[in-house]
Amino acid sequence: MSAGLENRIVALEETVAHQGRMLEELSAELAEQWKVNEQIRKKLDRLTERFLELEEQTLEAPAITKPPHY
Repeated sequence: MSAGLENRIVALEETVAHQGRMLEELSAELAEQWKVNEQIRKKLDRLTERFLELEEQTLEAPAITKPPHY
């Protein structure tokens, strides 16, 4: 095999190895971001439930009236 062809093959192998490593890193980062996203979604769901509970409590509260000295 000629030296030029061998150099091209080595360069291609290096490129493929680099791209493979980058794909693994991106996949790991995507998996981590998915976990973070799920945690945020769960917190948002809990906050939404709590907000709705508080809103219901305020609806049931007696109307604000003027104090007797007015």
